Amino acid sequence: MEQNVFFLPHEGLKLVELAEFLGAELANSDHADVIVRSVAPINRARAGDVCYILSRRSRDELATCEASAVICDKALVDLVPPHIPVILSSNPHAAFAMAGGLFYPSALRPVAISLGESEIAPSAVIDSSARLEKGVIVEPLAVIGAHAEIGEGTRIGANSVIGPNVKIGRDCSIAAGASVLCALIGNGVIIHNGVRIGQDGFGYAPGPRGMIKIVQIGRVIIQDNVEIGANTTIDRGAMDDTVIGEGTKIDNQVQIGHNVQMGRHCAIVAQVGIAGSTKIGNGVQIGGQAGIKGHVTIGDGVQIAAKSGIMTDLAAGGQYGGVPARPLKDYLREAAQQVSKSKLRGRNPGGKEND
Repeated sequence: MEQNVFFLPHEGLKLVELAEFLGAELANSDHADVIVRSVAPINRARAGDVCYILSRRSRDELATCEASAVICDKALVDLVPPHIPVILSSNPHAAFAMAGGLFYPSALRPVAISLGESEIAPSAVIDSSARLEKGVIVEPLAVIGAHAEIGEGTRIGANSVIGPNVKIGRDCSIAAGASVLCALIGNGVIIHNGVRIGQDGFGYAPGPRGMIKIVQIGRVIIQDNVEIGANTTIDRGAMDDTVIGEGTKIDNQVQIGHNVQMGRHCAIVAQVGIAGSTKIGNGVQIGGQAGIKGHVTIGDGVQIAAKSGIMTDLAAGGQYGGVPARPLKDYLREAAQQVSKSKLRGRNPGGKEND
């Protein structure tokens, strides 16, 4: 495989240094000085790479693994060939994620466009009343509106639009082609390419001559350390605010309607649609392509399976799936019964399948 010119390997760390950074333990101190530079999956890990395992299903891949280290739990150490150093962690998945971020810090944010020596590209358009703290980078053709405020260390991507009176905190990344309107953004927020924040929500009242548009005069509030994936849309509130809680991670192509109140540290997978005025608790996980009816409440810690349809309130801590969504065990049992019935209908009384 050709060298990846987009994300170059790290200059190298000793395993003892990596283990310390991860809050993990090096199984054999004799391996302390082994140098690692990158992360890789087990099946193609080579010298200089770190990989990880979560179960005994990785046994076959480990037999041919050439990694310089494997991160795993103590219960799986016996699977690792004796010539491969082991880093012991109670949470190998999180440790591997941390290692990847350490080796490739630039890959944690949207790809930046080089501006040379200037922090403000000559082609950027910035209103004279906008306030930018020191260290703000504005890439080519970005537009920043009147009275906008942007905090230190934030990067505004090429061709992005920051609307009038918008406030963006420190150390944020606004990627190329994004638009942020009618919004207050916290610190450490990552907004990927093509995201649309703060456009008016979908609200109409039937009238004698058709649909009458309802004004949308609320805001979008995005708290600290939120990440929003490419081409996701978050509508501003109608009268109240649309709120995305601290630490929440939203995938690509998600639609969040006006007045949605989303809690802290949620995970929303691609192509989810959340209708207006939905209330979502803390730590909620929603699988891809799920649809959520407006004006429902989803309790803390709820997990929703992919392609589910949420029509009613969901109690905290539950797992749900199906259309309409019900407790996941019920949904899976019903699905298994349907599969069984389908197989029976495909057979004649003699036990042979019909043509």
